[in-house]
Amino acid sequence: MYESGLAREYRRRRKWPRQAALLSALIVGNAVFQTVRSQDVMPHWWMPAFSLTLLAGVGWRALYELRAHTLVSADGITQRGAVRARSWAWPDIYDIRIEATGNGSTAPRRPAYLYDFDGRRHLLPHLNDWQLDDPYAEVADLRTAAWRHGMACLPRPEVEQRILRRAGQRKVWTWVSVLGVVAVLSAGFVIMVS
Repeated sequence: MYESGLAREYRRRRKWPRQAALLSALIVGNAVFQTVRSQDVMPHWWMPAFSLTLLAGVGWRALYELRAHTLVSADGITQRGAVRARSWAWPDIYDIRIEATGNGSTAPRRPAYLYDFDGRRHLLPHLNDWQLDDPYAEVADLRTAAWRHGMACLPRPEVEQRILRRAGQRKVWTWVSVLGVVAVLSAGFVIMVS
């Protein structure tokens, strides 16, 4: 429990689960293999462009793992990503919530999100079930201490409506992305077969 101060820093404390590391290695290895295998068929610019894109993605993820953290203080919350940091003062924060995301083993199942008054949610790095034994208790303690520092403590129906609307938009974009990937893969398969 937060006794006197409100100073917490959430960083990566544990390694990735083996399944997540293995899946990432398989995806990168397959991408490299397919690129090398198809260099005779693809245009000459393809291999360097793909290699740079792959290197940028792997580098971004490594930078995120090294630098990302969540800093909680009496002034508010700071979310640090791979490159950029964002801060919110306690009166600008509507709520902090843990959201169950599924039962896969390649991503945290219970990440914490900060909600602002526009209904936007922001992931709080390393405040999840991979890094903490009991993220629900940690967020409850954090929320209790934050109420003393000026965070909103009563639900507001208009903010809850914005949160629900944005959740619906995220779900639509997820399905559009999935259907887009399926369409591209199907078209690629048809082109490859014919």
